[in-house]
Amino acid sequence: MKSDFDRMPANLFAKPPEKIVEALTSREIFPQGAASGLRVLNFYISQSGKGLSITRLRNLEKAKKMLAVQVEREMAERERWRGKVA
Repeated sequence: MKSDFDRMPANLFAKPPEKIVEALTSREIFPQGAASGLRVLNFYISQSGKGLSITRLRNLEKAKKMLAVQVEREMAERERWRGKVA
């Protein structure tokens, strides 16, 4: 069974923020949802942050903010669904 990392595109974190978010919210790569992608991005930033250029770090931080909005949306949708079922 492939891990999330095996399914990620090569050089993903060198791409523009929009492409990073698109990949990290993909159900093919992260079937558990965008929160998993956000955890991977946070891990990458914390482990590689000191060695990255300012521009690249800014792009990653922008992607992180965009991804956080997506995670909030998913959580709100899940809560709305739970409210209807309960």
